[in-house]
Amino acid sequence: MAQLGDLGTRRFGRFNWLGTYTLASRENRRFLAVWSQTLMAPLITAGLFLAVFSLSIGPSRGDVMGVPFLQFLAPGILMMTVIQNAFANTSSSIVVAKVQGNIVDTLMPPLSALELVIGYIAGAIGRGMFVAVAILVVMALFLGMGMAHPLWVLVFTVLGSALLGGLGIIAAIYANKFDQMAAITNFLITPLSFLSGTFYSIETLPPLVQKLTHLNPMFYLIDGVRFGVLGTSDSSPWVGLAVCSGTTFAVLWLCWFWFKRGYRMKA
Repeated sequence: MAQLGDLGTRRFGRFNWLGTYTLASRENRRFLAVWSQTLMAPLITAGLFLAVFSLSIGPSRGDVMGVPFLQFLAPGILMMTVIQNAFANTSSSIVVAKVQGNIVDTLMPPLSALELVIGYIAGAIGRGMFVAVAILVVMALFLGMGMAHPLWVLVFTVLGSALLGGLGIIAAIYANKFDQMAAITNFLITPLSFLSGTFYSIETLPPLVQKLTHLNPMFYLIDGVRFGVLGTSDSSPWVGLAVCSGTTFAVLWLCWFWFKRGYRMKA
């Protein structure tokens, strides 16, 4: 009993560094253990998108925002792939644990709500960064693309992974079975990521649709990465940074609040 008590107080102050590191390590090992599904599959999918667009409309499309169409398209596909994988990492981890009944193994250790959020988000960021680096390497090798502003690429990749990782936590807490999780993915996350300027410049849209697009935080994520890679974008990266930072903070606060309350997590 003394050993259990000692384990509960190994917090190095107010924060349980060891427990948080362990949870973050587990979340990263989850996707690394099946790298062919979590890292290779997204890379192949991104390559197929580029190949299909290149063969179908690439030669006749012309330049977009002053750059060749495939170079315009590549950063959007990169960010779309990153956010989809970040969402999948947290949502699958929690919903599988809930369905299998072993979520208690995560809730029982001496981890606060904040530490749980940090641990899960670390896994989402880790997976998002792995996917981003892999696609950037492919872009450099096959499209000859570099990065105009690498720091902006890093900032928006981390922000996008954290935001979608947080949305994955919220979706997984709310969902009690796999079909509910699939509905959220298919009817919310996928449409928002596709209809956010991934494949087109929003300048080509009607004015009303442009205004609606500006309400979608994923637009700013994709536009920010496009600015980082190409040096051109539909909106100011500073506006995108402010919108994405505020949205990420709000989402992560809700994750913390639901974990703290045990909402839909405890019997």
